[in-house]
This record gives sequence, structure tokens and C-alpha cells, in this order.
Amino acid sequence: MIRASSGKTAAGRLLLGAGVLALLVPAIAGCEAGDNAPTLEYHSASSGASVNVNGIRVTNMFVLGAPAGSTVPAGSSAGLFLSIYNGGGNSDTLESVKAPAAASITLAGGPVALPANGGPVNLTGPQPEVVLENLAKPLRGGSTIPVTLQFAQAGVVTLQVPIEPQSFQWATFSPPANAPATPATSATPTAPATFATPSGTASASPTAS
Repeated sequence: MIRASSGKTAAGRLLLGAGVLALLVPAIAGCEAGDNAPTLEYHSASSGASVNVNGIRVTNMFVLGAPAGSTVPAGSSAGLFLSIYNGGGNSDTLESVKAPAAASITLAGGPVALPANGGPVNLTGPQPEVVLENLAKPLRGGSTIPVTLQFAQAGVVTLQVPIEPQSFQWATFSPPANAPATPATSATPTAPATFATPSGTASASPTAS
């Protein structure tokens, strides 16, 4: 009787364990399956550069590059995106933006006013309000460039700013109108082969006999 009771208890435990496992397997599979599975989602390597300087907080600052696999060519333009928050008791102004990678940088509407203790000033697109003009070199997604912000009160601050490809979460962002993308690598076309023939005679392609 003791053996029978023990056997029934062991069997009951096995059945209970199998039932719990049967419930867990679909749940785990559901978490990983489908188009939204965590392993299939793209996660950006960087959310942009951020810095705090004399009461001014700059967040999520990045340059929009070309679609993945392409570059923004030298001589064209690229958009710069960022958010600025003035947490100080005095108003301030973003007077200018400079970068060695561009001959000049334009601010749509001129200098950007930053009210004291105000809300964030979002220069975040999808249309660029800050544009790097006449790029000195091609820009490739995944690299960084130094960018300097000049504030009237907070002073000067330089950040290493990532270049994000115009893909995934940035696919709907717009580059400047004169910023064509070129493939990152391109093959040089070769001229078709020519064959010499005796002067005054016609040449014909060989045929199988």
C-alpha cells in the first residue's frame, strides 16, 4: 500500500509538471514569435548626443544621413536635429551652429530663442530646421562628427554627434532638398570588348556546327 501510494503521488507530480510546462511553452513561443519578436526589432545604436551646459540641456542631437548602404556626398547638404531646454532663470539664445564637416550651417528663421524656465524647443523634424551646407566630405551612417553650439549666455559647447541613416525609425525624416544619396560602394563599368578584323572584310560571330 505504501508503494502504491508513493507511486500515485509521483505520477501526480509528473502530470502536474507536464501541465504547467504545456501552459508555459505557448506563452514563451508567443513572446518570441511573429514580426514583432524582440530579436527581429531594430534598435538604434545611438539615440543622439546630449549635454548639459550652464542651465541649457541639449538632447537627442543627430545628423540625418542617407538611407542604409548609401552616403550623403560631399558638396551637398544634411539636416541636423536636436531638442533644447533652458532650465535657467535667464533667457538665452542659440546664436549659431558650426561644424568642420560643413562650410556653413543655417538656422531656419535665424537665432533660436530659449525662454527662461521654458519648455523644450524642438528642432526635431521631420523637416530639418538646421542644415549643414556644402559638406566637406561624404557622410556615412554610423560615424560621428563634431558640432559646436554657440549660446548667447551659456557659451560654447562641442559635441560628437552621430550620423543616423535615413532608415528604420528615421525613414520618415526628410533630408534637405539638395542632398542626393549615393551608394556607399559602386562598381566601375568596363568598356565592352572589341575585336580587330582584317581591313575591308566583314566579321561574323562564330556559330556552332
